[in-house]
Amino acid sequence: MFFPAGGKKGYHLAKRIMDILLALIGLVIAFPVLLAAAIVIKLDTPGPVFFSQVRVGWRGETFRIYKLRSMVQTAEKNGVRWTKVNDPRVTRAGAWIRKTRIDELPQLYNVLIGDMSMVGPRPERPFFTKQFSEEIPGFTDRLAVKPGLTGWAQVNGGYDVTPRQKLKYDREYINNQSLRLDAKTLLLTCKVVITGSGAR
Repeated sequence: MFFPAGGKKGYHLAKRIMDILLALIGLVIAFPVLLAAAIVIKLDTPGPVFFSQVRVGWRGETFRIYKLRSMVQTAEKNGVRWTKVNDPRVTRAGAWIRKTRIDELPQLYNVLIGDMSMVGPRPERPFFTKQFSEEIPGFTDRLAVKPGLTGWAQVNGGYDVTPRQKLKYDREYINNQSLRLDAKTLLLTCKVVITGSGAR
């Protein structure tokens, strides 16, 4: 069992235990939701229900993230592109599952196996990590902790919040990590899911 470097070992141990418990409970609860979403995705557009991408995690190590497919299969035929508001590549079913964050539920598996935590900076793809690291000073600071299924930036920013603004919130989280802040973030995430607001 590995933890981010630095102090607060008791916190990191408690957080890992919380991650495992919440991921197990979440996967059980999410199963019927994922099944229903899978049927909707299949009926809406051709292609697989799930897809995976390589993301950059703790200490810059890469791992494979899992999501429900919310875009057309040819979404990146012309190269990697940042997803925008009302992106035409997003399918009808995809718009719904993205708004409700259902597309992120398969990442509970990533939390369970230790690639991610329930709360932390959202992991970016290598292409964008490199780009933002060159454009935004200190962007790699967010790699000091495990990436999260949800994060402080996601519950405080809007859908189109910029990477620079996300970094500000991510730094706030990293500098003030606690189980209380984690719990607050998870509760605010419930509000985001219900209202369909918040950053991606």
